[in-house]
Amino acid sequence: MATQETDANLDITVFRGFKETGKYIWSPFVIKLEARLRFGGVRYKTDVGSPRVGPKGKIPYIECRDLSASPLQGGKRNSSEQKVQLGDSTLIAKTLTEWGVLPDLSAGLDPSKKLQDLAVKALLEEKLYFFENWEHWIQHYYDKRDTILWSVPYPMRIIVGFLLYRSIAATLHGQGTGRFTAKEIEEFRHEIWETIGAQLVTSRSSSKGGDKEPFWILGGEQPTEADACLFGFIVAAWISTAGPKSRQDIKEFPVLLDYAGRIHERYFPDYEKWAE
Repeated sequence: MATQETDANLDITVFRGFKETGKYIWSPFVIKLEARLRFGGVRYKTDVGSPRVGPKGKIPYIECRDLSASPLQGGKRNSSEQKVQLGDSTLIAKTLTEWGVLPDLSAGLDPSKKLQDLAVKALLEEKLYFFENWEHWIQHYYDKRDTILWSVPYPMRIIVGFLLYRSIAATLHGQGTGRFTAKEIEEFRHEIWETIGAQLVTSRSSSKGGDKEPFWILGGEQPTEADACLFGFIVAAWISTAGPKSRQDIKEFPVLLDYAGRIHERYFPDYEKWAE
């Protein structure tokens, strides 16, 4: 899918919170953003960064040339020399779409499909995210802490980890997830993956792309915002060692890894693929 303008002069850097390059990381929102950029054919670099300096106080965020005040010339915007930071994966994609850098993946959707697209994203980001976060931080705290706080040396990591754990536990309780039992959370999480898997089976069966080409959650011929999000959540859940039960859920529905694997082969050939 072509972008509306060349990105050669944008100089986009995606800050992912990890120093590794050429591989996926545990954050579904980082993978979602990278998928969104690659769906649009936009080149970018990656760097570590820090949520402490990000515009929204979290990962991911990007830095690029500022197009907000650049007039259109010949159907393209000229980027200024000034750099700007953008935060939040959804707002980053929205801003780059408004600037004409990314294609509008919702442009061809009718109202019903737009609603479905938003609903899938909300299910993942506003429900599944908290169920998985609970598994990571409450059930597998040390694995999560030592991965997320890789740059913080001992003994400071112990203190920072405890403060972070206490904050996240309070957030989960206030949000509601922390009020459920472990069994209830597992059932909620499993139901989400089961339902998404069933929809992907339907989408795959109606796809015209054959056995190798990507197929999309809404059954169309092109990805939507929900596909970038879903790809991020599948891959992040599969590679995270702090979520063994989430990984087991995904393994139970092979269509999930088939879906993600086809996207990987098409859009992330330079990245190390996960072990199956």
